[in-house]
Amino acid sequence: MARPRMLGADMNSNDTVHAGNRLDMSIVVPVYNEEENIKKFHKELSGVLDSMQRPCEIVYVDDGSTDRSPELLRAIAASDPRARVIFFTRNFGQTASISAAMDNAVGDIIIPMDADLQNDPHDIPLFMEKIGEGFDVVSGWRRRRKDPYLTKILPSRMANWIISVVGGVHLHDFGCSLKAYRRNVIRHVRLYGEMHRFIPLFAHQVGARTTEIEVNHRPRAAGKSKYGLSRIYKVMLDLFVVKFLSAYFTKPIYFFGSVGGFLSVAGAFFGVWTLYDKHFGVFVHKNPKILLSIFLIILGFQFIMMGLIAELLMRTYYESQEKPTYFIRDKLNFDA
Repeated sequence: MARPRMLGADMNSNDTVHAGNRLDMSIVVPVYNEEENIKKFHKELSGVLDSMQRPCEIVYVDDGSTDRSPELLRAIAASDPRARVIFFTRNFGQTASISAAMDNAVGDIIIPMDADLQNDPHDIPLFMEKIGEGFDVVSGWRRRRKDPYLTKILPSRMANWIISVVGGVHLHDFGCSLKAYRRNVIRHVRLYGEMHRFIPLFAHQVGARTTEIEVNHRPRAAGKSKYGLSRIYKVMLDLFVVKFLSAYFTKPIYFFGSVGGFLSVAGAFFGVWTLYDKHFGVFVHKNPKILLSIFLIILGFQFIMMGLIAELLMRTYYESQEKPTYFIRDKLNFDA
């Protein structure tokens, strides 16, 4: 089966640099204070990759660990030529780690996973099978999740439902780190905040074929979780940004203009209501609706002006960098 290709305008710089030494897979692994798990994780992962016999690499990103993780990663890199390590100057977070790893990975298929041994490396062949069926994004579903219900599972289910409804991509588990992506559907994605969980939404914007498979989720054997309930608020804010970017990024005036138009109409309505009251003897200076009318009209005008400014910024963004506003899945007979 010929694999579908998702194309933008041209290869980015990283694609150009590495075009001559492609690998099938790049396993992307953020690491933060995992000294108790990292050696066992690498041994188990290496065994799975050896059995698959496919050209691959493992890209570790040390996210400013304060334990012995950097030392252990150096030893792993010295003993295994497939292991490549990026060291951050300080802790920048999981999203930055995944972004840095993807920017430096050279595999055609990018597979992020955690180093805490809760993700099972033996699931990797299942992801590659689904990719081989023609899917561009394969997301893991921790159906039998081994985490506390109140602090992990319940908030996650609520967040997954909200993301599915707002984002338009219906997955059971956006928070599962174990996923697989074709490089060409995510090469233009830039991640900020806690946005790594929204990569399937970004891929969906360019028409990626997405599916989901159940994965084995294991209880944490050592160390402690780095993430808690405090992430939920950040995730919701990031979801608002992602929704805005997906729906209105190329035409922000539609969003700001719609809000501004609604506020202006509401302001005009209260203005007419004030005139109606005046006709029946209600003094305007004692009527709060006139103030509300003026406020809404001014606010509506400001929203429309913000939309025009956003339009100018959007056009500068695309035209100055020659970024495409469309994505092509494939081409035929252009080489000839």
